[in-house]
Amino acid sequence: MKELQERIMRDGKVLSESVLKVDSFLNHQVDPQLTMNIGQTFAELFKDEGITKVLTIEASGIHFAMATAFALGVPFIYAKKKKAITLSEEVYAAPVHSFTRQETYQISVSRQYLSAEDRVLIVDDFLATGAALIGLTQIIKESGAHTVGIGAVIEKSFQEGRGLLEQTGIRIESLARIKSMSVNHMEFIEPATSRV
Repeated sequence: MKELQERIMRDGKVLSESVLKVDSFLNHQVDPQLTMNIGQTFAELFKDEGITKVLTIEASGIHFAMATAFALGVPFIYAKKKKAITLSEEVYAAPVHSFTRQETYQISVSRQYLSAEDRVLIVDDFLATGAALIGLTQIIKESGAHTVGIGAVIEKSFQEGRGLLEQTGIRIESLARIKSMSVNHMEFIEPATSRV
C-alpha cells in the first residue's frame, strides 16, 4: 500500500534495527482517513472469503479491525489482555508475550462471540515475532471457527513471525513489508500484486 509506505517513510521513527515508532499516525495519535483506507484495502483483499467476524487484540489493532469490519459489514471482536469483572462467562484464552512491553498476557475472548460457524479474519497493526497473532489463531481454533487469513498493517519481514504463521498454512496479507531498517535507511519488500 503505497500511501502507507510513504507515511512510514515520512513520519515513522526507527529507534533501532527492530523497533519502529509509528505513534504519530497509527497507534497513539491516529490518522482516521489512513485507517479507513487500510480497512478498505483489507476488505478488498479478503472479500471472497465469506468472513463473518474480524478479530484483533487490544489496543493498537482495534481501529484497524473496526475499519476492516465496517468495510466488510461484519462485527469485530477484540481479545482482552486482562479479564474484566464484567466478563463473567466462559472465555477462550491463550498466552501472548509482548515484545514491546516485555510482559506476558493471558488474552481472552468471550465464548458467546465466536463459534464453529464463524469465518474469522485477524487484523493487527504489526507482524513481527508473531506472538499476538499466534495467540489469536489459538483462540479461533479452540472455538472451532475457521481462520481465513491475517491482515497485518506493517510487517517486519526480517523477524520470525511470518515464517511461524506460514507453517500453519494461514494466508497472510501485509500492507507494508519492511525488509530491513536502521536509523538512516528503510527498505520495503514490494507487494507481489498491484492490489496493495
